[in-house]
Amino acid sequence: MKNTLISAVLAAVLTSWTAAPAQTPVQAEAAAGNLAPIIFVHGNGDDATKWIPVIWMFESNGYPANRLFAIRFTDPVARREDSKPEAFRSSTTDQASELSAFVTRVLLRTKAHKVVLVGSSRGGMTIRNYIKNAGGAAVVSHAILCGTPNHGVLATDTNLDGEFNGRGYFLRQLNEGSELVAGVKFMTIRSDKFDKFAQPNVGYDGPELKGADNVVLPDLDHREVAFHPLAFAEMYRFLTGRPPETRKPTAEPSPVISGILTSVEGLAPTNRPLPGVRFRVFALKPGSAVRSGDALLDITTSETGAWGPLPVKTDTGYEFVLAKDGRSVSYFMSGIVRSTALLNFRFLPASAAQAVSGPAPSGPRLLIHRPQGYLSKDRDPVLVDGAAVDTLTPGVPTRDSVSVSIAAGRASVRVELRGETVHARPAESENELNIVEFIWD
Repeated sequence: MKNTLISAVLAAVLTSWTAAPAQTPVQAEAAAGNLAPIIFVHGNGDDATKWIPVIWMFESNGYPANRLFAIRFTDPVARREDSKPEAFRSSTTDQASELSAFVTRVLLRTKAHKVVLVGSSRGGMTIRNYIKNAGGAAVVSHAILCGTPNHGVLATDTNLDGEFNGRGYFLRQLNEGSELVAGVKFMTIRSDKFDKFAQPNVGYDGPELKGADNVVLPDLDHREVAFHPLAFAEMYRFLTGRPPETRKPTAEPSPVISGILTSVEGLAPTNRPLPGVRFRVFALKPGSAVRSGDALLDITTSETGAWGPLPVKTDTGYEFVLAKDGRSVSYFMSGIVRSTALLNFRFLPASAAQAVSGPAPSGPRLLIHRPQGYLSKDRDPVLVDGAAVDTLTPGVPTRDSVSVSIAAGRASVRVELRGETVHARPAESENELNIVEFIWD
């Protein structure tokens, strides 16, 4: 009887061992509390939304969601002269101060001793400034700089007060002596010749730092070296010592999304909350831009600009509508596969849309936008109902959006880019701006 009881207990233990799914090394480290929080730092004029796909890829490889953060700078556009105040623009000191406060909040929230900082473009310069000049070296273990113009976008003897001038005061100070800071592991990720801000006048290798782990990803553009799956794979390798198991976000069964609404002041995008906006979200019928019933969410934003939470389906397209002062801006998006609280929508004025995409065509139109990368004719064909958009130019990608005319009477068009399909409704009036948002590719 005793031997029978022991055998039963052993069998139960062995069964529980074999039934339990094996943890990945990253999941095991997460369970032990050994993974440093990662803070993603966006670039000039950008927003935390840019990092959503990268955060999803980290989550899909076992990195805990509660250790992944993205800062949203109040005024993300740099001043034209760093020392001269400019409305709705930020200095290098403004940016480093905001980052310092955000890091402190993350350390307090997670009880961690150090963080990892990952920056895109200007965000990498802010990271370097914080580490070198604001005490960040004591609390940062790794710094990953993606497409950061560490030696300038240009190098001239004029406007030495310009943040992006390789011969200017700011970058000279960052680069004097060692380009690294002791105690912090640095990696840079750059393109070969496709980064519009790393051209021959400064050098294609301008983003590199002496002594860092310098990675080159051929054919990727200025933004892709931060947001492309290949860039994610290099980040993951640098932090964990191993390649990721997947370079695609895995879908959650029931994602929940939220975010804020912001605006543009003059031609400077800001991340300041925008109150008084009627914000509605509609599910779309399969294969079209026709709304499927009433709004899933219908609110008017408060002083916080916040919206959500909103449950969504991974296989459904959505229209996000912002209405204020007699104008409306609609964002059309494909299925949202994971939860996020970082989804920011800007209430773009017509003038701002024209500034980034060129003069808007007459008649029904769409603005096609690719936030995580740029567009060029040969490399990134954009298809509207199967026909290629012919207004894009070949060569080094420099534009993230393009306006297209749509034949009159079309209630829905199909827009494709790199295997992602978004169904959208063209804008019919001057008070309406409709945007195809390719945020997940």
